Parts: sequence; C-alpha cells; structure tokens
Amino acid sequence: MKLWQKDIASLKEVEQFTVGNDREMDKYLAPFDVIGSLAHIQMLESIGLLTKEELSQLQTELKNIFKNILVGKFILADDVEDIHSQIEILLTAKLGDMGKKIHAARSRNDQVLVDVKLFLRNELEAIVTSVHSLFELLQSQSEKYKDYLLPGYTHLQLAMPSSFGLWFGAYAESLVDDVLTLKAAYDVVNKNPLGSAAGYGSSFPINRSMTTKLLGFEDLNYNVVYAQMGRGKAERIVAQALANVADTLAKLSMDVTLFLNQNFNFISFPAELTTGSSIMPHKKNPDVFELIRSHCNRIKALPNEIMLMTTNLPSGYHRDLQLLKEGLFPALQTMKTCIEMAALMINHISVKQDILKDEKYKYLFSVEEVNKLVNAGLPFRDAYKKVGLNIEAGNFAYSPAVHHTHEGSIGNLCNAEINSQMEKLYKSFPFDVVQNAIKNLLA
Repeated sequence: MKLWQKDIASLKEVEQFTVGNDREMDKYLAPFDVIGSLAHIQMLESIGLLTKEELSQLQTELKNIFKNILVGKFILADDVEDIHSQIEILLTAKLGDMGKKIHAARSRNDQVLVDVKLFLRNELEAIVTSVHSLFELLQSQSEKYKDYLLPGYTHLQLAMPSSFGLWFGAYAESLVDDVLTLKAAYDVVNKNPLGSAAGYGSSFPINRSMTTKLLGFEDLNYNVVYAQMGRGKAERIVAQALANVADTLAKLSMDVTLFLNQNFNFISFPAELTTGSSIMPHKKNPDVFELIRSHCNRIKALPNEIMLMTTNLPSGYHRDLQLLKEGLFPALQTMKTCIEMAALMINHISVKQDILKDEKYKYLFSVEEVNKLVNAGLPFRDAYKKVGLNIEAGNFAYSPAVHHTHEGSIGNLCNAEINSQMEKLYKSFPFDVVQNAIKNLLA
C-alpha cells in the first residue's frame, strides 16, 4: 500500500526493484521515525494544525508504537511500502482521519532525513562511548606493561627498542584523533533538517526552531535546499569517521597477529579466545583479530563507495540516495562489534617478559651505543661509523638498558596528557542534552 498512490498502480517488477532492501533498512529507523513525529505534531499543535486533544491522542498512540518497536512487536506489513507509511496506517486505524494529519507540513523526504540524522546521532554516541572505553583499556595496559620492552621495526626489520607501554599507548592516542573526526561527524549530523519538506520548504508557518529544540539538535540546517543536499554528504562524513576508527583497529589487529606468531612469540591469549585447526592440534589461531582486520578494511572502503554513488547528482532528492543505507547502516553495527571484540581480547592479553634478552635482538641497541659515544663528545657521524664498523667486524658490544626521557618516549609515555586530550574531547559531546530531549518527548 502506498499513501502517495492515486489511480494507477506501479508494475510489480518496478515496485519490487524500486523498493529493494529499503524495508529491511527501515527497521533501523523505526524508533526514530516515531521520535521525529512526536516533535512534529507538537509543533503542528503550536501553529493550530492540531487541537490539544488531537495532539494528546496522537502522542499516546505514537508512544505505544514506540514501546512495541522496542520489544519487537512492531511489524511492517507485507503490503506496506515503508516504515513511515506503516506508522501512519496504524495511527489511522486507531484514530481515524486524525492519524492522517501527522503528515501535514512535511514530506517523506525530510521525514527520512530527520530519521537518518536521529539514527546516525544515536549510533555515533554508542560508538564514541565504546571507543572511549577501549581507549581507557589501552591506557591501562600501557601503564601496566610500560617496562616490558619489545622490538621496534621499520620496514619490518629490527630497528630500535620499543615497549608495550609505547605500543598500547600509541593505539590509545590514535583513538583520540579518531574521536576528533567522530566529533566532526556528530556535529554535522546534529543539525535539524525537519521542515525542508520535499526540499523547498512549506507554505505552512512551521516553527523549525521548535522542532530543533524538541529533538535536541544543536542547530538547524537552515536552507531547505541544502537540507536535502546534505543527504549523502552526512552519510559520507560519518563513513569517513568510521573508517578512521577502522584503520586504527585494522593496524592493531595486524600487529597482534604478528606478535602472536611463534616466530615473534611476544604475546598470548587464553585458549578459549583463539581457534584451532581440524588437523593441526597445536594451532591457536587469532581469528578474532583476523576478522576485525577484514571487517575494518571493508569499512575503510565505505566512504569511497558513498562518494561514487553520489557523484554528479544535482541538487534535490534522487532515489540513488536510498541505497546509501545498505552499506552504512550495517557497518555501524559491525563497527560496534569490532570495538567490543577488540576490547575483550586486549583485556585478556598476556605479554612476555624479557623479550630483548635474546641475542638476536642485540642490534636494536646500536643507536643507544651511538648515542653513548655522542654523549662522550664524539661527533654523531663518527660515532655512527665506529659502531657500524664494530657491527661488521663482529665486535659489537652493548647494554640492554635504555634511558629515553623525552615526552612520548619509553621512559615518559605522557599517558596523563593523552588522557586529558581524550576527556576534553569526550566531554564536548552534548550527549546529556540529546538524551534529555528524547526523554522529554517520550515522557
């Protein structure tokens, strides 16, 4: 059933093709469609398009629908086109023609726009919260293992001494920059498009500032044409922010799979967190991190996919935009799962002590020996040559002690400073404002 249908029905094949997977994607938006409608009808009453009694009855029924969505009792009927139509049909079945009044002064276009923004805002909050927890775990592990040295590599060749404090801390700080881009995405999403209608506004004297406040948005997308143009752009910006987190997790996962390898043998995990082989009884495979790596690499491709899908689209709404949901919506859930699984694994990691006592790592300390000579007054180039000749002659002697004291080095991790950056950033998200606004709408 299509609420826009007049006298001529679409060919069945056309209908199936144009609807595609949109019904499945609409399930993500269902609770947010109700929330958007609750704000919209409150605004309609304020401008005289609904009576107080009509508003009260519509609010009651919308809240009942919301409760049914949360407990899984909401069903999108087979003959109903989308979630927006289903909600209006339920209201009409319960309240008669009053149910049809909720669509005054809006279009399905800006109805979808506000649903998507409310959904993305909610998902970003969940992801930022998960990233913040992972950050705290990485910082904790950094402090715990700050005196555990491990080889540092360049070109996958032995380079200089590193530490697990540095390693864990590096990924913690990487997440700070990732959250910075998530904040930018959140700020883009946290603007109200409702009231743009089909992209050119409404002749009704709607109060867009009112719905902005009711929905907890920071501000409006003021220009109604840009509100529509923002669809595709907002999704791409969110996808890019996700890709940054994904890149951090993918690199972390690659490190872990190397470090767990028997030729490295730097770390281990409980047997129940690894998988075995059907024919090799000794195997303990890092499948979790391999799948995190692959999932995250796929997420890293998402911004480019969205960019290509929206390339050369003129202003205004186009059905192409429908397909953006199919890549982005599941990716948000995948991202949350990858963060949770990474945290589970990192929380149970065991780190090997005294790795660098193995003689095969002795050349890691060549720079330390060069620096000792420089401190003794020898020019750096001469010190470099002297140590190099000793190595070639097999006369290299070294001490495994390291004395790095500058900011961000083995002996001075600056975890407190990195934590300060994250906490300042995390507190800049207006999560409380948003949650209180939604809570008031549903009260």
